[in-house]
Amino acid sequence: MAISFSINGRSVQVDADGNTPLLWVIRDVLDLKGTKFGCGKAACGACTIHVDGEAVRSCSFAVKHAEGKQITTIEGLASGDQIHPVQQAWIDEMVPQCGYCQPGFMMATAAMLDKIPNPTDDDIDANIVNICRCGTHYRMRKAIHRAAQLSNTQNTPS
Repeated sequence: MAISFSINGRSVQVDADGNTPLLWVIRDVLDLKGTKFGCGKAACGACTIHVDGEAVRSCSFAVKHAEGKQITTIEGLASGDQIHPVQQAWIDEMVPQCGYCQPGFMMATAAMLDKIPNPTDDDIDANIVNICRCGTHYRMRKAIHRAAQLSNTQNTPS
């Protein structure tokens, strides 16, 4: 089945079984390796991407539902040479330990900050439910608050 969508600002058409998880199309067909496989059950969040701006677990999102949608992966989070405030905050706060789950956390955070520009700790707890086996949640919380500050600074008129 031919399925057309935009990924990271680029129009693509893929030929795949419509029930194939979008994760595998992203990784194996489009060769974008930043989105990770974690659990395959939409529980851990390592595979989080944006579909029309919403955080989605791509391991359980059939590619047929991507038809006509705008998909963003970690590779498309930056704007040209300018990294996204979430990516900058992750660097500033030295968040990753092993780093495997971090693309999913960053994508979930970016989607949350679009809806909640100044999240409280309760907002973070309610919205960022990905799993990190290394236990870097404390550093991630600091990075999320830092990303909110960076985003608000970028969006403030000069």
